[in-house]
Amino acid sequence: MKDLAHLNKYFRKYKWHLILGTIFIIVSNLFGIVPAVVVRYSFDLLQRSYDIFKAFSGFELQSETYDVFASSIFILGLLILISALLKGVFMFFMRQTIIVMSRHIEYDLKNEIYEHYQSLPLSFYRRNNTGDLMARISEDVSKVRMYVGPAIMYGISLFTLFAMVIPFMFSINPRLTLYSLIPLPLLSLSIYFVNNIIDKRSEEIQKSLSDLSTYVQEAFSGIRVVKAFVRERDMDQEFDKASENYKDKSLKLANVQALFFPLIMGLIGLSVILTVYIGSVEVFNGSISTGVIAEFIIYVNMLTWPVASLGWITSIIQRAAASQRRINEFLNTKSEIVSTENLSREIEGHIRFEDVSFNYPDSGITALKHVSFEISPGQSLAIIGTTGSGKSTIANLICRMYDTTDGTLTIDGEDIRKYSLDSVRSQIGYVPQDVFLFSDTIAENIAFGADSMETADVHKAAADADLLENIDRFPNGFDTRVGERGITLSGGQKQRVSIARAIAREPKILILDDALSAVDTKTENAILNAMARIMKGRTSVIISHRVSSAKLADKVIMLDDGVVLESGTHEELLARGGAYRELHDKQLVSESEEKLEI
Repeated sequence: MKDLAHLNKYFRKYKWHLILGTIFIIVSNLFGIVPAVVVRYSFDLLQRSYDIFKAFSGFELQSETYDVFASSIFILGLLILISALLKGVFMFFMRQTIIVMSRHIEYDLKNEIYEHYQSLPLSFYRRNNTGDLMARISEDVSKVRMYVGPAIMYGISLFTLFAMVIPFMFSINPRLTLYSLIPLPLLSLSIYFVNNIIDKRSEEIQKSLSDLSTYVQEAFSGIRVVKAFVRERDMDQEFDKASENYKDKSLKLANVQALFFPLIMGLIGLSVILTVYIGSVEVFNGSISTGVIAEFIIYVNMLTWPVASLGWITSIIQRAAASQRRINEFLNTKSEIVSTENLSREIEGHIRFEDVSFNYPDSGITALKHVSFEISPGQSLAIIGTTGSGKSTIANLICRMYDTTDGTLTIDGEDIRKYSLDSVRSQIGYVPQDVFLFSDTIAENIAFGADSMETADVHKAAADADLLENIDRFPNGFDTRVGERGITLSGGQKQRVSIARAIAREPKILILDDALSAVDTKTENAILNAMARIMKGRTSVIISHRVSSAKLADKVIMLDDGVVLESGTHEELLARGGAYRELHDKQLVSESEEKLEI
């Protein structure tokens, strides 16, 4: 229960749901006991009335006795009906309070987890896969809800019903009570063990189904490769194996489930048999009346489900504790990216790296080594280098996805750690290397970076990103839905939508992280010409492996293995004849060869 203590704050929040639900459970159980008592009186009345009826045989009083007896039975029957209806009404209220409470807690817990997810740094997402994150916010929360809802509801019902019924049964006849209750603990233990087996095999089935679904998804996603290499038959055989595995596990579960209800009914039947047998002995001994046997049979049936649910509740609590432990593991993960002074102000865009080194916390890889450079407000800097040279790391540090390991990064003369995260990030337009578009319209994707944006601003950003011509070709224009992760667009189109999204928010700092890698040279030049206009008045960082992207920049630095090899203007570096000039000449030859091939 230590792991589940995290939920206590929600129980306090919804305490009136819990209190009222408990009251409704008690009242519902009281009305459940009434019919049993009435049945006993009915049986006893029937026996006494029949003896009186026979005693008045041949007299006129016999018919009057019958009328009184019939009226009494009708009233008692009506009382049973009313009690059953009231029990049903309060059971409805019981579920409307406790089960509704569980849904509220489920909603709050999911929101708490999601909000916490968004506060965690990028390193957290590099360590954990998306499937695990999804499982904890969906499957694990669902298991926790079963604890705060059904488990608590049936647990309270079990406790209150036992507190009311067992003492009452002992007060009537202790011996009959003991014998009638003997099978119930066995029932609870049996259900606990069987339920654990069912849960274990259900989890195996879910894993098997997940593997099967993953296999099918990969097969359909890569259908072109499958057909191109003529591997359809092999894929069929692998699918057969996966399906066979799923079938075998499903049949094993079905075998256990087939035992579940016969076991319950058998033990209930045993309890009823013992009640009737011992009750009959007590009737012959004169200890009880026949009505008590009927009453005890009703009590046994009343207690059967709560006792059976004890094993089920225990299993639910165990699963909920395991799930909450997994949830707490992430909730207790704290972000090291925090603001020291929560500084919030409009920035000018003066960026300074002073002897900055950085090691990735999850892998330990050293991405930057004593890097220093400075960008004045309104200036543009091109960072050139091969794959793995540390270019994207600089972008991550400016956006404060990570903090520097050594050295100082300042914006407008203040350490970046002093700024509020929302404040600094809201003034940066970032085009990531791996473009991600949401499954929405082109217009909504462009407007994503701002709380609200006019249609004219969306169109202007699209024009600056050289995207209008492409959008005009789509039947629905800006209302075209781009599909999951922008699947309906080409690589170049996706990158230009990403660029439009970044510049639409009018950022003070603009970062293009290899944003032109998926476009051809002609489109790159068109975008760069447009970028030359929009970069005026704002600090710009152009990260690329192409030297051609550096032409518009005021400054250029060349990185290699996290170290600054050269720095200066484009012309200065070409005249220097070093590594930058060598990379420039290689790329120039490569582009010339591509044009000749075309």
